[in-house]
Amino acid sequence: MNPIQLEAPFSEDKIRSLRVGDAVEITGVVYTGRDAVHKHLHEGGDLPPGIRLTEGMIYHCGPVVLTDGPSQWRVVAAGPTTSAREEPYQADIIRRFRLRGVIGKGGMGARTLVACKETGCAYFHAVGGAAQVLAERIRKVRNVYFEREFGSPEAIWEIEIERFPVVVTMDAHGDSLHQRVLDSSKALLAKYL
Repeated sequence: MNPIQLEAPFSEDKIRSLRVGDAVEITGVVYTGRDAVHKHLHEGGDLPPGIRLTEGMIYHCGPVVLTDGPSQWRVVAAGPTTSAREEPYQADIIRRFRLRGVIGKGGMGARTLVACKETGCAYFHAVGGAAQVLAERIRKVRNVYFEREFGSPEAIWEIEIERFPVVVTMDAHGDSLHQRVLDSSKALLAKYL
């Protein structure tokens, strides 16, 4: 089965058409964001001018970026960060900015799932351990924000991705593949206790 092509702009209708298990390739502008950025936004911090998270996507990633000159960057590794670290913040950020997507690895919890259902957002699982392969799907680094404040891995990198491969593991209908696996594992374990 061919992956679903999801291209910017990321509308609520497009996101709500996706279901858990869908293979998707994303094309458009996304912003990286890890612990420092999530904590900053959760505590009411502002975004620098030029960033538009509304109807956008955050990628839990601390890319390895080489500088080829002033404002000339090249991403050589862009693997996903474990998303569970952002669970204390993610639901509030999804609601505040009306995010349409979160890309990461490992899934997120119940609060994030509720926010996804309320607002029309999905969680997209990217393959861990494939940082160099995923970097090949980044066509351009448009800008970097908070690099001085948070350091390069924790900065917000504005990147253009093309046919970036992911799987929907939490959808905008309240379904979570991560919860399914947890429930089935508990049921199986109960048979042996």
